[in-house]
Amino acid sequence: MFAQLFILTISAYVVFGDTNKVPPYVKQCKESDPQLLDCLIGALQHLSPYLATGIKEIELPTVEPFQMDELTLSLTTGPNGYKVSLLDIDIFGASNYTVKKIKLSENGKPFQAIINIPELRINAKYRSTGVLIILPASGNGTFHAKFKNVTAVVQGQISVNYKGDLKYLHVDTLNLDLDVKDAQMGVKKIYRNNRILIEAINLFLRENGQEVLKAMTPQLKKKLSTLFQTIANQLLTHIPMQTFLISGSSS
Repeated sequence: MFAQLFILTISAYVVFGDTNKVPPYVKQCKESDPQLLDCLIGALQHLSPYLATGIKEIELPTVEPFQMDELTLSLTTGPNGYKVSLLDIDIFGASNYTVKKIKLSENGKPFQAIINIPELRINAKYRSTGVLIILPASGNGTFHAKFKNVTAVVQGQISVNYKGDLKYLHVDTLNLDLDVKDAQMGVKKIYRNNRILIEAINLFLRENGQEVLKAMTPQLKKKLSTLFQTIANQLLTHIPMQTFLISGSSS
């Protein structure tokens, strides 16, 4: 999500040559532009609607929703600890982003971007085992969450590959940190719509939302980093550096 937005334009800054055909989803920048970072931020914002719908010609899927397979959480301890699995996860809202800051890769140091997303919405299948407070909490249902005011810090390393006279970027490593200011979570349709159990779980999630998010974050970061790296490389395989960053006067 965040990574492929960022990597497309900012990871290299010296390009020789030009391109005859520019895809509509690419906003070109000139390496001689004294406001290059502002141009690159604009290029990232230009990508937003295309990422929302997907780009068929380069086989890039839509980011609405992003899909993940599973997250597993141990939320209380003990032999009957409350454990939750989230399955078939859909994440909405990733294409509605604002790039706050970027830093180019120089002298072997990683690139960095700081990106804000107003809201991420999560829908998933829910499965739990164990005891919550004094209630047996095993059952299946649905999980829904809203993560508001999300800040993502993306860092990574990139290498350059050559195909004839063209240069292509490759994302070698990628790390993602997330900060969520407000997390709202809830479940529905648990164990034959057991009202008492549903209310108990939702009370636990309301009162312990940040702790649940903290338990979720390491897996979420790892899975998203791997997923974003894969998508970014799918994008970069089709787009030479000369297409989005060109040499020439900034006038």
